[in-house]
Amino acid sequence: MVKSKLCNLYGFSPQDLMQHREEEEEMGGYFIINGLEKVIRMLIMPRRNFPLAMTRQKWKNRGPGFTEYGVVMHCVKDEHTAINMNLHYLENGCVMVNFIFRKELFFLPLGFALKALVNFPDYQIFEELVKGREDDTFYANCVTEMMRAVVDAGCLTQQNVLDYLGKSFRVKLNLPEWYSNEQAADFILSNCICIHLTNRTEKFYLLCMMTQKLYAFAKGECMEDNPDSLMNHEVLTPGQLFLMFLKERLETWLQSVRFVLEKRAEKADVTLNTDSLVKAFSLAPDFTKPFEYLLATGNLRSKTGLGMLQASGLCVVGDKLNFIRYLSHFRCIHRGAAFSQMRTTTVRKLLPESWGFLCPVDTPDGEPCGLMNHMTALCEIVTEMVPVRDIPPLLCSLGVTPIDAAPSRPYSECYRVVLDGSMVGWVEQELAPEIAQTLRRFKITQEKRFPARAEVVLIPMTGKPSLYPGLFIFTNPCRMVRPVRNLSYGRNEWIGTLEQIFMNVATLESEVVPGVTTHQELFPHSILSVVANLIPFSDHNQSPRNMYQCQMGKQTMGFPVYNYKDRSDNKLYHLHTPQSPLVRPSMYDYYGMDSYPVGTNSIVAVISYSGYDMEDAMIVNKSSWQRGFAYGSVIKAESIDLSLKASRAGDNLVFGIKPGDPNIGEKLDADGLPFVGSILQPGDPFYSFMNLNTGETFTVYYPSKEVGIVDNVRLCSNDRGTGKFKKVCITVRVPRNPTIGDKFASRHGQKGILSQLWPVEDMPFTENGMVPDILFNPHGFPSRMTIGMLIESMAGKSAALHGVSYDATPFTFTEKKSALKYFGETLASAGYNFFGTEKMYSGISGVELEADIFVGVVYYQRLRHMVSDKFQVRTTGPRDAVTNQPVKGRNVEGGIRFGEMERDALLAHGTSFLLQDRLFNCSDGSVAYVCTSCGSMTSPVLEKLSRSSVTSSRRYSCSICSEVDTIEVVPVPHVFRYFVAELAAMNIKTKLNVE
Repeated sequence: MVKSKLCNLYGFSPQDLMQHREEEEEMGGYFIINGLEKVIRMLIMPRRNFPLAMTRQKWKNRGPGFTEYGVVMHCVKDEHTAINMNLHYLENGCVMVNFIFRKELFFLPLGFALKALVNFPDYQIFEELVKGREDDTFYANCVTEMMRAVVDAGCLTQQNVLDYLGKSFRVKLNLPEWYSNEQAADFILSNCICIHLTNRTEKFYLLCMMTQKLYAFAKGECMEDNPDSLMNHEVLTPGQLFLMFLKERLETWLQSVRFVLEKRAEKADVTLNTDSLVKAFSLAPDFTKPFEYLLATGNLRSKTGLGMLQASGLCVVGDKLNFIRYLSHFRCIHRGAAFSQMRTTTVRKLLPESWGFLCPVDTPDGEPCGLMNHMTALCEIVTEMVPVRDIPPLLCSLGVTPIDAAPSRPYSECYRVVLDGSMVGWVEQELAPEIAQTLRRFKITQEKRFPARAEVVLIPMTGKPSLYPGLFIFTNPCRMVRPVRNLSYGRNEWIGTLEQIFMNVATLESEVVPGVTTHQELFPHSILSVVANLIPFSDHNQSPRNMYQCQMGKQTMGFPVYNYKDRSDNKLYHLHTPQSPLVRPSMYDYYGMDSYPVGTNSIVAVISYSGYDMEDAMIVNKSSWQRGFAYGSVIKAESIDLSLKASRAGDNLVFGIKPGDPNIGEKLDADGLPFVGSILQPGDPFYSFMNLNTGETFTVYYPSKEVGIVDNVRLCSNDRGTGKFKKVCITVRVPRNPTIGDKFASRHGQKGILSQLWPVEDMPFTENGMVPDILFNPHGFPSRMTIGMLIESMAGKSAALHGVSYDATPFTFTEKKSALKYFGETLASAGYNFFGTEKMYSGISGVELEADIFVGVVYYQRLRHMVSDKFQVRTTGPRDAVTNQPVKGRNVEGGIRFGEMERDALLAHGTSFLLQDRLFNCSDGSVAYVCTSCGSMTSPVLEKLSRSSVTSSRRYSCSICSEVDTIEVVPVPHVFRYFVAELAAMNIKTKLNVE
């Protein structure tokens, strides 16, 4: 990974990075595979080691007696090995443990699992299971039945159960033959059941707790946990995925080494020394290739599936279209590819639990809506592992009763205390809030070495069916946390997603209720992501417009990199005249966005002028365009490798030109490569290479239809620098000045296309001679309600007049302290109208316009969607070899399909004869010879040429009727002739009636 400890750039200062021709503010965090910057996606996973009560209708199909109720746990070890384990509730009141091993489902009755884990007598197991539910006779009977089932199977002791389990399961475990049945059972208990715990007794107590939760859920005493809620989620980080995959690949590799050694041992005696092991290692499959494949394709090839729901789409290209897009790749969190196929919308819903952790605005519209989210600006993911050895003694010192002791009150009046999925004790109902408060104090003040990013959650008993109660403490990694201000201590505290549910957090100072509110947000816009935080006055806009801007901000032509001369990206968009916005949110400066600007301040008049601005089109001042408004270029890199072009082995290809060739000599240098700075017209020589063995010269011509300028030519070697310079990278700069049809947008989701470059002398102008850059149609405001753009226009005008930059952070203005009033007064103080309107004069007649026109300064972005990349035109061109119809596709100069709906439109217009032209003459019109007597299209054949007459004209005759006069020429589509031939090949005769 770039800038990790193993990377050459690790620890470099900005000056060092620039000397190495890297980006000055290089952040790293990605991999370079095949010249592309690949980012491993962060995926949402179920919260580790936390039992979730769920209903699934499909569980009823798992076997006879199964119900829809279950408790699910995503168990994860310290080294991130993950497995999913379920407890199923059966109709007869029994419980079945279900786990997945090597992508196969296994079932095990709970009684066997409990008795195998601990050497307790049956009565003690019974007592542990009914703690807190002693009065529930149904439950007690169910537990007795489960224990009786174990005895009925002839398993009276723990030894018997282990032997029974080993005998039953070893068929599927692929264990060595010399493993005893007990060892096989041990393998199941350690690798499949509660794998995050190593102590068998701890596993036993956790299973007892899960069983109690399952019965409480089945009887309606506790509510279902929402698997889509963020409080039950964590994040799969790239390092975790890599570690899991590495461990699995190591196991596979060691098995293959063992296999190699066993094969050799069968043939001859093998002494295990360094040489024989090195030989075995070399014969084992390559170890690094699977990782390169994972990063290059994003597909996971795994036997176990690593406890994940998806095996594809794990990596994305971190394209540097602009800095905003690049940043958002690293803040993006995906729910998983499996969910995009679901027909339900529950997965996509924005739930209140994600407040402050996931941005409510920054999600794409369309298919990935609600599945691809972005973390808020302050949200972080815990990555550090902290030691928890000191926490159980600390809890006991605070008043927690250890798990094997009895508390002072009945169990039904006590909370379970669970630390990272391990049950550590009981605490009385009255004492629990005090202990939670003390732990919170330790967390903030760092007393007793309690982790600062731990999560302390007291789920209270409510007397109603609510979340299953208990005191839960989480210290494990991969949880989402965010800072809020703790009002009691006046310090910042990290809070987690489950913890936040049971807190009272105020957003503003005015919302704080003494004695009730415990925490306050650091600032109100902390609920927004990096991209959403860059929208000025976003609290004055309609919500969907902010969502559109979050997407369009990532498609803006900007200034992505400074070292583009040394990079070889396939395509880079580059804006030549960027500016710093006059009106900007505070986070704009916090992220240093001025280093990578994405737009231009433009003077915008809101006026309906000429009719060329209907439906989101906009008119641009031609003089502004001539002065360089939104000028840009596309930088394309072409990589040429001569070693791939050699057709025969031993061909010695080098770059060069044939001496004395006048056509090429002017355009290409002696080394066969173009001059830096030369202008390439379509069809000009691009580069030339020759075969030293045969002396042949090959010239490749510039393939593009646009004029380009050679920006850079670089000779490349291989990774070690020992190559023979057979590879070259030519960078071509294509100028792309704004043309009619190019897409622009303000920062408020108001996108539009340039419809006319209007001459400056015909544009409307203000009293002091100011001519706007852009004319925006006023019909874009009423239905879209982007009031933020109107305020930005007034604020931008005021900023230009006073020479300052105004803060546009959302939630700074309120109903009482309105933005309109504030900026109206600043405009009035500069001598302008309070409402931002001005008198304007028609550029055509010079007459003053009756209405006052709203004029101001708005920051406009040029988007990468340009008409030069989209237009498709064809007169004649390539056709399909079989049907003889025009091919499709812009790159192959194909046509655009005239489909059924277009046909309907022509019929409705009453121009049906146009169909003859569209669907016949311009497609696959042809003539066919048909015999009128037998109606066959395949029988007419051309007569053989007679030897006697040289000049005789050849005629068609029917091979069935032997007639010449019955042959008629009929115009039919070529595809029909093909269809008749296909039918004939299947022995189906087609008869035509020719009238």
